[in-house]
Amino acid sequence: MFENEIHNTITSNSLFSRGDTVAIGASGGKDSTVLAHIMKTLNNRHDYGLNLVLLSIDEGISGYRDDSLETVKRNQIQYDLPLKILSYQELYGWTMDAIVKEIGMKNNCTFCGVFRRQALDRGAALMKCDKIVTGHNADDIAETVIMNILRGDIARLGRCTSIVTGSEDVISRCKPFKYTYEKEIVMYAHFKKLDYFTTECIYSPNAYRGHARTYLKDLEKIRPRAILDIIKSGEDMAIKGEVKMPIQTTCGRCGYISSAALCKACIMLDGLNRGRPQLSIGKNNKRKKILKQEADKLALYEAEKVTGSVENEKSSVLVDDEKLTDLRKPEKVSNGNHVVSARTVEDMF
Repeated sequence: MFENEIHNTITSNSLFSRGDTVAIGASGGKDSTVLAHIMKTLNNRHDYGLNLVLLSIDEGISGYRDDSLETVKRNQIQYDLPLKILSYQELYGWTMDAIVKEIGMKNNCTFCGVFRRQALDRGAALMKCDKIVTGHNADDIAETVIMNILRGDIARLGRCTSIVTGSEDVISRCKPFKYTYEKEIVMYAHFKKLDYFTTECIYSPNAYRGHARTYLKDLEKIRPRAILDIIKSGEDMAIKGEVKMPIQTTCGRCGYISSAALCKACIMLDGLNRGRPQLSIGKNNKRKKILKQEADKLALYEAEKVTGSVENEKSSVLVDDEKLTDLRKPEKVSNGNHVVSARTVEDMF
C-alpha cells in the first residue's frame, strides 16, 4: 500500500522521464534511507528507466555526520548504487564545527541550510544529474509553511509546497514523500528492517524549525488532518498582484541562482572570512548599517593618522586595527567554487 501510494505520486505528477539520472539526497536518516529503498524498488518494479545515484553532503559535524555517513556507505552496498560525498570543507573552506565556534549556537542552522542546498545542487551537477529527489515528507512541508508564514517570507511560501521546484537553468528537485506522513515512513523502515541512522544533529535543538514542529504536533492531536490541511492551505494561498516579488537571477561571483547581486552563500562566506558572520544574518538594511558604521570609523581613523593626532598609531576611535585591515585589503581568497573578496559586501550597496 505504502509503495503504491508513492508510485501514484510519482506517476500522477510526472516527476521523472525515462533515461533521467536522478540523485537521491542521502543523509543516512530514516527519510533518505526509505527514499533510496523505495526509488530502487519502484524503478525495478515499474521499469521507470532511471539511473539512480546517491549524493551525500558532509557538513563536518564531528560525532554526527561522520557516523551517519557510515550508514550511507552501507546503503550504497545494500542498494548497489553509486555514491558521491561532497564536503563543506572542499566547497567552502569551512566545516560546521568551525562555523559554530565562530557564530555560536543561535544561527548555525541558517548557515547549514544555505550551504547544504547549494552543495546538493553542485554535487548533482558534478554527477551530471537531471533531477534531485529529497526525503521531505508531509510533516516537513507543513512545518516549512508555518515557518514561512511566521517570517512573512512570501517568496518561499509560494514555492515550498511545490512537489517539483527549479527552473530551466537549475536542476529540478522532487519530493515523492510530499503527501506521506513521517509516522508512515518510520513504520515502513521498521517493517522492512532498513539500516538507518537515528541520532539527532547535535546543533539542532535550538533550531527555529523545532518550535514549528512542536506546534504542528499539538495541532495534530486536536485535528489529525492538520498536516495535509496546512499543505493544502499553502498551495491555495494567492499573492496580490501589486506585491513585489524577488526576481531570480544568478550570483555575480559563483553563478548560483540568487535574487540579489550575490547569493546568500557568498554573503555568508564574506562574513565568516572577515570574522563578522553577523553581517550575513538578517535584513540588508542591518548589513548596510553595520558596514556604514565600520566605514565611518575607518574614515575617522585614517583622518587622525593624516593629521598626526593618533599617538603611537592608536586611534581615539575604539576600532580594532585587524578589522580595519580587513576592510581595506583588496586581495581575494579562493574557497572551492567561491572566491571571497573582503570588499564584496560593501560594493553591493
